[in-house]
Amino acid sequence: MESDAEEEAAATPAAAAAAASAGRLKGSPELTVDADMREMAKTAAWSVSSCKAGNGVAALRDDNLDTYWQSDGAQPHLVNIQFQKKVQLQLVVLYVDFKLDESYTPSKISIRAGDGFHNLKEIKTVELAKPVGWVHIPLSGADPRETFIHTFMLQIAVLSNHLNGRDTHVRQIKIYGPRPNPVPHQPFHFTSREFITYSTVR
Repeated sequence: MESDAEEEAAATPAAAAAAASAGRLKGSPELTVDADMREMAKTAAWSVSSCKAGNGVAALRDDNLDTYWQSDGAQPHLVNIQFQKKVQLQLVVLYVDFKLDESYTPSKISIRAGDGFHNLKEIKTVELAKPVGWVHIPLSGADPRETFIHTFMLQIAVLSNHLNGRDTHVRQIKIYGPRPNPVPHQPFHFTSREFITYSTVR
């Protein structure tokens, strides 16, 4: 049994990232991302493999933690995010709540990427341990220099649920990628206004 201190530590973004590398995630009460990342999926085409009436794909993007997508079919349960052009993606963040959803809560998730449905490849699999809050799943590879993926499509597959549940609940999904460099043809990403001012040769 875990202590309160252990549970609190697991809820911090840093601990969540460390847990991601270990493969077991619990969730964080706050949605915290780096300032050099932006939400990428606002203009993407979203679809799901199945849904119960009134709990469709729109619930994943309504910024309301009281609503949720509920699948209505055989596992795996799929969320598909398709972009109009190839994009750089760094982070997937899901809001799930074991206290409210119990057996509907995902326990194992696979992240896949590709040009389309025909060539999706699994890039990461994570396990969730009774998560409550925002689950941060970095898309970086084993090489620390690989901080993002370059893809037309992302698929989030719920492979199994807690307590052997059949259908799943996911309350929100956010997809993040790097912000574009404000200085054209500049290899470094300056964030300070003063640095940006003096970063080009006049």
